[in-house]
Amino acid sequence: MKTTEYYISSLISRVSPRVLTLCLVVLFALSAGFRSHAQSDPQMTQYWALPSYYNPAAAGSTDFLRIRGGARMQWLGIENAPRSFILSADMPVALMGKKLGVGVNATSESLGLFSTMLINIQANYKFKILKGALSVGVQGGYYDSHFKGTEVFIPDGDDYHEPTDPSIPTQDLAGNTFDLSAGLNYSHKYFDIGISALHILQPKVTLGIDGSETSDAAEYETELPRMFYFTSSGNIPLKNTLFILQPSLLVKTDLTSFSAEVTMRTTFNKFLSFGIGYRWKDAVSAMIGAEFKNFFVGYAYDYPVSAIAKGSSGSHEIVAGYSLKLDFSKKNKNKHRSIRIM
Repeated sequence: MKTTEYYISSLISRVSPRVLTLCLVVLFALSAGFRSHAQSDPQMTQYWALPSYYNPAAAGSTDFLRIRGGARMQWLGIENAPRSFILSADMPVALMGKKLGVGVNATSESLGLFSTMLINIQANYKFKILKGALSVGVQGGYYDSHFKGTEVFIPDGDDYHEPTDPSIPTQDLAGNTFDLSAGLNYSHKYFDIGISALHILQPKVTLGIDGSETSDAAEYETELPRMFYFTSSGNIPLKNTLFILQPSLLVKTDLTSFSAEVTMRTTFNKFLSFGIGYRWKDAVSAMIGAEFKNFFVGYAYDYPVSAIAKGSSGSHEIVAGYSLKLDFSKKNKNKHRSIRIM
């Protein structure tokens, strides 16, 4: 019986890696009429710089201990708009002659009167296919949610809500739950492809009065929606130049609505990079980044193309990090640099 590994190997062997990368980006960018999607995970324009956040199988995809942190201020000019912070670290490990990937990440986000925190631990197993590696990964996490009910304000004369409506909490609430995610990632010298399912169990969080230990206190419920992600990125050197083209794509869906964004970056002399991006019916973006002695810093600006542009001047985002080279043997066989550290 022919295995999944056989079919993947056959496909890759018949198509030029550079051509396959460009085809994947174009295909998924044009394949559907995407609709905007409400945020459940922080929306990062520089998603390509934080691959293990969106897919646990991407942890340890380079020969580096990779540490990254990101901060995003969304929709400036709008009060209580989302503010997101992400910290991630991942690395490969050798165990009994096998190559594994491990990682951790932490996310904090505030949106209106809601604030959330998610901490994950990741692990994946890798095996070689042709000149690349296929990883199968899982992650378990602790999810914590808070609601500032004491800051709820209902103006007089509101036609839709009563100040005494019992469905509107007027006390601070808190709750937590367990979260589970999984993913697949194929890493090659010229491209990376990944698919993942985050929040597989679609956990429900019971919010009770913060600090209360009584069982008869009022309780509310919220849900962490299940999300599926597809990511693709390329690493295409331009012949006889110091430039490298790095297209990338992120598609996400909860199976009822979709969102997609396409990015095109170019890196000069493995040091300075520039890029532009488009998020379907949401925003256009411009970004700049630099890497020096394994330090990385990137900045992105989003300008909204939706109706929210009437109230916001855009969004700002910064990602920074450091990569430490790891060598598990006297002779390191990896002779190429991954797009993940550029």
